[in-house]
Amino acid sequence: MITQEPENAPYRRNRQTAEDWAARLPDLCAQALRIAATVAMGSHGRRRSGPGESFWQFRPYRPGDPSRSIDWRRSAQGDRHFVREQEWQAAESFWLWLDQSPSMQFSGARSRQTKLDRASVLLFAMASLLLRSGERVGLLCADRTRMIGSGQLALDRLCEMLPEQHGAAGLPIAAELPRHATVLAFSDTWTPLDAWDRRLTQLAWPGVRGHVVQVIDPVEARLTMRGRVRVEGLEGEAPVLLRRAESLADAYSTRFAQHNDRMSAICRRLGWGFNRHLTDHPPLPLLLGLHEAISVDRRSVHA
Repeated sequence: MITQEPENAPYRRNRQTAEDWAARLPDLCAQALRIAATVAMGSHGRRRSGPGESFWQFRPYRPGDPSRSIDWRRSAQGDRHFVREQEWQAAESFWLWLDQSPSMQFSGARSRQTKLDRASVLLFAMASLLLRSGERVGLLCADRTRMIGSGQLALDRLCEMLPEQHGAAGLPIAAELPRHATVLAFSDTWTPLDAWDRRLTQLAWPGVRGHVVQVIDPVEARLTMRGRVRVEGLEGEAPVLLRRAESLADAYSTRFAQHNDRMSAICRRLGWGFNRHLTDHPPLPLLLGLHEAISVDRRSVHA
């Protein structure tokens, strides 16, 4: 007997998936906080000179520095003039985006997190690190930008907002962000590259920097299946029957490398970073590298 599926069945399935994921968010956030604490202990921080009250360092006087900036007590210790620099205390704005399209629900093994779960951990960990540094964090939603604010309570607000975006299209909103803002995007990047190029170009107006973190499952990075395989997509694609999957391994590797090379080139042209993360790898190395890259970005802006 054939039964017809109710019209709202896809919506109910998507809602249930969103609710299941939202229920896991507190645990994912706790995992992210533990990782962020490790990064914070091993990091040199993001200190930089600028307006503020806390002493940072002495540096030699340079032509063009106002004479009132000279620290005469330090300069009296030798035959050179030194300037007393204060630590920059103005908060930056960082805008987070999490790809929640259906393809992010994939995991190639029961023992591994889905791409969405791992991307969530990375996003929460970076948000925690930024908030500890006194930065302001916002969320790029499907239809608008939402400033979450600063302080550790902002993580709770972030946890509440993310489920509202479940199933949203796989690109961040084209928003006009504040000057010197930084975008952190977490995605599998399987949206067509021409669309990525247009959207990132819209976001990267002068003064806005960013980093795209590609989160993928290892079975997507290399085709290891053999024999007769039926492949089904997660976003409505028609199923494909591979009669000898191993015969496509080389072609798949070439296409995968071409995709990543072009995605990297798009980011490089805009002055953005592009990072790849496999869900069977620990998140700590990626977070350390991303945290340091943000520090370099900020030093170049305020140099």
